Amino acid sequence: MADMYDKINELYDRRREIELGGGDDKIEKQHAKGKLTARERIDLLVDEGTFVELNPFIEHRCTDFGLEGKKGPGDGVVTGYGKVNGRTVFLFSQDFTVFGGALGEMHAKKIANVMDLAAKTGAPIIGLNDSGGARIQEGVLSLDGYGHIFYRNSIYSGVVPQISVIMGPCAGGAVYSPAITDFVFMVEKTSQMFITGPKVIETVTGEKISAEDLGGARVHNTISGNAHFSGATEEEVLAQVRKLLSYLPQNNEEKPPMGPIPDEDDYRPDLADAIPIDAVRPYDVRQVILQVVDEGSFMEVQKDFAKNIVIGFARIKGEVIGLVCNQPKFMAGGLDIDSSDKAARFIRFCDSFNIPIITFEDVTGFFPGVKQEHGGIIRHGAKILYAYSEATVPKLTVILRKAYGGAYVALNSKSIGADVVFAWPNAEIAVMGPQGAANIIFASEIEKSANPEETRAQKIEEYRQKFANPYVAAKYGMVDDVIDPRETRIKLIQALEMLRNKHEERPKKKHGNIPL
Repeated sequence: MADMYDKINELYDRRREIELGGGDDKIEKQHAKGKLTARERIDLLVDEGTFVELNPFIEHRCTDFGLEGKKGPGDGVVTGYGKVNGRTVFLFSQDFTVFGGALGEMHAKKIANVMDLAAKTGAPIIGLNDSGGARIQEGVLSLDGYGHIFYRNSIYSGVVPQISVIMGPCAGGAVYSPAITDFVFMVEKTSQMFITGPKVIETVTGEKISAEDLGGARVHNTISGNAHFSGATEEEVLAQVRKLLSYLPQNNEEKPPMGPIPDEDDYRPDLADAIPIDAVRPYDVRQVILQVVDEGSFMEVQKDFAKNIVIGFARIKGEVIGLVCNQPKFMAGGLDIDSSDKAARFIRFCDSFNIPIITFEDVTGFFPGVKQEHGGIIRHGAKILYAYSEATVPKLTVILRKAYGGAYVALNSKSIGADVVFAWPNAEIAVMGPQGAANIIFASEIEKSANPEETRAQKIEEYRQKFANPYVAAKYGMVDDVIDPRETRIKLIQALEMLRNKHEERPKKKHGNIPL
């Protein structure tokens, strides 16, 4: 008769079998593709020795299409919790060595269970995706499983941070889970996302395209905007995930973790020469960002998508902030469809998780053109207005140079709820630029002039002196203070400290109807 030690030995034998996943041969094939196994990825993501597995003994119960009697350790997914930088996270890691990571009924049940625990305990949920899609043999049960995951992605949105890491194929309905989550990471060359694959597209439309060109990391980080970060290796990507988590609170009821407070002079003399005084000359707004935030703290989000706006996390005196900045280096910093979507979603994330928002503004307006108008720039641009207006976190704006027209209003102006607006002394705040305004206001006078070009130049300068400066807006309270650029960091530190206990309510409602 077996004693307790025999039972314990059996337990460990079973665990070892589960930990092998699909077996040595399939693990070798995974490695040959330049990919790590589900468990190797977990070991890289969480602090050493902290991972606790949940539901390891779950298996499928399908008896159709040859699955009867086929073992699938853990049903193709490893779930559990651990710590990243000493803080709890919940995660699932799909195991491509077991049924190609395909999602079935019990596979989905494991993921749903760990998502529920993350929400109950108030901790981030991270999904490491590497799956061939729905397990066809299980039919509608697979589809139902996806539904349970999508539902939780949706109702836990804004409750706990949700991060998706694409580390292999993610196709068909499976892509909607990452799309709902807050941030998507991809590995270059080995990860893809698409609704319909290359073969289906070729059959239906006749178009030929590779999986990488259709839905690889480059495509989603530069063209579609479906991803936020990418890296050359899985190790690099997982290190980025760890870094991102260091800026985020555990849940919507906490504030982000404080970082080290640097012992440095907050007066930044280089800011006086950071941008050209000539309003039409381009520059890189990152040079301003790096002068204002704590050294080495800026983590840019979606850096290769919609480059005319820069967003990301940073710290000022150790406090986490979200940055939304026009980028005059691209499209003169004008707002278009993609940049509007990029900024609005980031603003809403920051507001969901108590992260103050700082806006560096240098905007010519919304980008003109038939393509933009027909593409819905009105609807997309309205998202920025909505996101800023809805947000109740501390909201600060620094007008660096140009602030023209409706884009000025949209980018966290006082009228839509900014707590504090600063302007540099070279700022031009107006309905439009001096050139355009003078051509309209003084059109008749210029036309009748003996020297139209000279008159135009005079009127442009007249308009600039009268309206295109920060003092008219400051006179009416639309700018709280015109500041020395070198004191920008000091002023922001003071404002953030003043707003630390800000509390603002919105009218009671079920939810708003953002112009999606």
